[in-house]
Amino acid sequence: MLGTDPTIFLIRAITLVISLTFHEFAHAWTAARFGDYTAKANGRLTLNPLKHLDPIGSLLMLVAGFGWAKPVPINPSAMSSRSGVMWTSLAGPFANFLLAIAAAIPLRMGLSFAQSNFPGYFLLNFMQLNLVLMLFNLIPISPLDGEKIADYVWPPAWSSVLERITRFGPIILLVAIFLLPYLGIDVLGAVLSGPLNNLMMMLLGRTPFLF
Repeated sequence: MLGTDPTIFLIRAITLVISLTFHEFAHAWTAARFGDYTAKANGRLTLNPLKHLDPIGSLLMLVAGFGWAKPVPINPSAMSSRSGVMWTSLAGPFANFLLAIAAAIPLRMGLSFAQSNFPGYFLLNFMQLNLVLMLFNLIPISPLDGEKIADYVWPPAWSSVLERITRFGPIILLVAIFLLPYLGIDVLGAVLSGPLNNLMMMLLGRTPFLF
């Protein structure tokens, strides 16, 4: 939960609009590069946040730290390559990574990210939240982007395992996000914290200040 800190709430609201918009736009743009204009026909090849943000998903992101945007529609049969779905799926998390890099540049150049310095503090949180979005979406569980990436890169012998997991993907995520933390078991935190801290240190070139 976000608590009552208006600064964090503002930072998350701004980050939500920018990051999810770029994430979904990247999906639509990449699909079009592979010849699939389904997203464009549905008005999704745009940086207009209103075309991408889901009201319920956005509200949950603000108040609970978990949410979603409107999925970008694609048509794999319209793509010019079998790898098109994989690259289209990867484009979203990669867009978040690029945003994190952009935010890290001023910090790496010496901009203070103390809480008393809002520009630096905003960029630090913006970078961290985009890295979280990237890592979370790379988890190979449906309906996350990682499931479609895994479906392409995993050995064929693993496809049946992935297919069985995919059926229960939404349930697995709901349990991991809501039920297990209530029971004191933070599976997602255990999975994401190590890569997140390493990426933060890599981008900042120093020991990160995490909120």
